[in-house]
Amino acid sequence: MYRSNTCGELRIENVGQTVTLAGWVQRTRKMGGMTFVDLRDRYGITQLVFNEETNAELCANANKLGREYVLQVTGVVNERYSKNDKMPTGDIEIIVSEMKVLNASDTPPFTIEENTDGGDELRMKYRYLDLRRSNVRENIELRHKFCLAVRHFLDAKGFIEVETPVLVGSTPEGARDFIVPSRMIPGQFYALPQSPQTLKQLLMVAGMDRYFQIVKCFRDEDLRADRQPEFTQIDCEMSFVEQEDVLQLFEGMSKHLFKSILNIELDDFPRMTWADAMKYYGSDKPDTRFGMTFVELHDLFHAFEEAKEEKFSVFANAAYIGGICATGCANYTRKQLDALTDYVKRPQIGAKGMVYARVEADGNVKSSVDKFYTQEQLQEVAKAMNAQPGDLILILSGDDAMKTRKQLCELRLEVGKQLGLRDPKTFSCLWIVDFPMYEWSEEEQRLMAMHHPFTSPKPEDIPLMDTNPAAVRANAYDMVINGVEVGGGSIRIHDAALQQRTFEILGFTPEEAQLKFGFLMNAFKFGAPPHGGLAYGLDRFVSLFAGLDSIRDCIAFPKNNQGRDVMLGAPGLVDQKQLDELLLDLREVKGE
Repeated sequence: MYRSNTCGELRIENVGQTVTLAGWVQRTRKMGGMTFVDLRDRYGITQLVFNEETNAELCANANKLGREYVLQVTGVVNERYSKNDKMPTGDIEIIVSEMKVLNASDTPPFTIEENTDGGDELRMKYRYLDLRRSNVRENIELRHKFCLAVRHFLDAKGFIEVETPVLVGSTPEGARDFIVPSRMIPGQFYALPQSPQTLKQLLMVAGMDRYFQIVKCFRDEDLRADRQPEFTQIDCEMSFVEQEDVLQLFEGMSKHLFKSILNIELDDFPRMTWADAMKYYGSDKPDTRFGMTFVELHDLFHAFEEAKEEKFSVFANAAYIGGICATGCANYTRKQLDALTDYVKRPQIGAKGMVYARVEADGNVKSSVDKFYTQEQLQEVAKAMNAQPGDLILILSGDDAMKTRKQLCELRLEVGKQLGLRDPKTFSCLWIVDFPMYEWSEEEQRLMAMHHPFTSPKPEDIPLMDTNPAAVRANAYDMVINGVEVGGGSIRIHDAALQQRTFEILGFTPEEAQLKFGFLMNAFKFGAPPHGGLAYGLDRFVSLFAGLDSIRDCIAFPKNNQGRDVMLGAPGLVDQKQLDELLLDLREVKGE
């Protein structure tokens, strides 16, 4: 062994012991005839001391050390004269008697510190150096503890871990597939799984009863902070269960994770229907750490407009008018309000403008639309908003109710952020239930599955599949924490005829359905049990526990926002020989 102890374990009780340590040079400091070196490994930092009077040659060699040199040192543990209470090892130091440079290092491109001077792209290029930083390493260790706790919990509940294939067939629904050409079967392609959805259902047909897998999934979709082209799911499925069974078990698992890892006790998770989530928050993943719920003002303003000759066209022609009340924010300046208006007018949000109203200390309402409405009418608005003196009312309107609600959601989240109401150390969990079974796609001009085509409709809504499929509710559910969808699932269809009917509604011909999903429907004919499950986004869940805004820092080797691995240079070109073996011809890419 290169070491007798790690750089994080020695304490005052070890004084007088001779030890051998190995690690990386964090920093060096020369003070008179003494040289101090901070030696770092995964477990911590220990201060080394070299004394010119005791061993001039050894001290001279220590003065030549650079950052990130790999050392092995032997010495005696000594009590520090000037203790550092910010370090677990701050009471001791090592009086070095022997030193061996195991490997020299070039000067790293950024500082290996918690607060580094390296930008995102540079840190991703040298990710192996970035992972030496304690705060990044701690995220990876947290991920390990999280996975371990998941496995222990599910094993205790009778689940078995089963690996499913990574090379599968392409699926036409959902996100875009990554495809893999086959050399042995020329002209045909595998796909990387978006999730093991059909496979875990087949495991239920196989009688496995309770399955889980911590599994890689792949989706070729546009990226953002909480998305990567490859990500990890905690994928679970259960037989002979109803929706309530699934919710209870996995709510229990979530509580267990919070308690065992963060030592946080959670109350029971509230339930909210999808319709209420959209009505009051404008999102199917509402952040419920704070209030500021939507109040619909359409009927009130339209009554005002009908009673007067000069119309305020913005409200008179709107299909939806909604507002939020920011408590104690009547002191917002015109500059702050203009900034909020500019925020909602950004192309990513798309609102045309914002109306505001301040409730003054004396109860009077001052608004940006004073000239269109009387004080009595504005008082009615304040009453509808339950606004008190000192509060600020913010109103958006539009010709599409759903789009305007989503815009109002973004405004609510921004105001909540400005007011410090989105504390990452506070956790608010809930279930969203009763999702629509289908949603209309403007691009495809057809109904599409909101979750996936294997989700079961609510039994009482099955007759609507023939008369009004858009009104059918799904036996689906999402777990939401702090405005982040950390997991979701459904009770599945286990009847071949019902599955076929679902495919028909989604626009599949019987032949197409058989070609793509015949293996599943055929399996259902051999005694498929009622089953359901869910999948958690492991990366998202861990990032919440770590208090991160992005999932990248809880992934060892992530991709950047363009889906590139700048460290490995992937994706990249391949040799023509490989293309020839696969019978592939590449078109010229313009702009390259």
